[in-house]
Amino acid sequence: MRKIILFVGISLDGYIERPDRDISWHRVDDELHQHMNDELRTKGGFLSGRVTWQLMADYWPTADADPSVSGPTAEFAGIWREMPKTVYSRTLTHAGWNTEIAREVDPAEVRALTARPGGDLVLSGAELATAFAQHGLIDEYRIYVHPVLIGRGKPLFPPADRTVDLELIESRTFGNGVALLHYRKVPAP
Repeated sequence: MRKIILFVGISLDGYIERPDRDISWHRVDDELHQHMNDELRTKGGFLSGRVTWQLMADYWPTADADPSVSGPTAEFAGIWREMPKTVYSRTLTHAGWNTEIAREVDPAEVRALTARPGGDLVLSGAELATAFAQHGLIDEYRIYVHPVLIGRGKPLFPPADRTVDLELIESRTFGNGVALLHYRKVPAP
């Protein structure tokens, strides 16, 4: 059974983006980007909300055509294009680049997706992560904490009425100060 792994960057104060969807505060250098490429190329698919998918689709399909981009950036363009993707959207009618459209988070459909052969699935987008969390569908959390306070924006985790016990399975600090916290959900007794 494939796992669903939330893979996200946040500010130290817990936001994934500023109110205007600004993510320019992310501290992604070549070392961190290469690490992400090494992690993501082994996965079996990307699960994204519409906003995240459109942000990615606006840049990554042709990012490697720009001769000024770094090696890890060019490498990720190929990873993104080739990776099977599912975008959760009620409004998209077409999605290219190896992407399927799902209209809503249906736990039975998600379980069927995880039962398919292949690598683990990478989840991104705060609203989609909230929906997956409400259904108990996130197996692991790979949180990249960026050394910056942005003051306000979209929080990764909105208020919730449930407790999810996690176990730290890896931590790492990168040269740029970003800290990876990798947790897995502790199975219910």
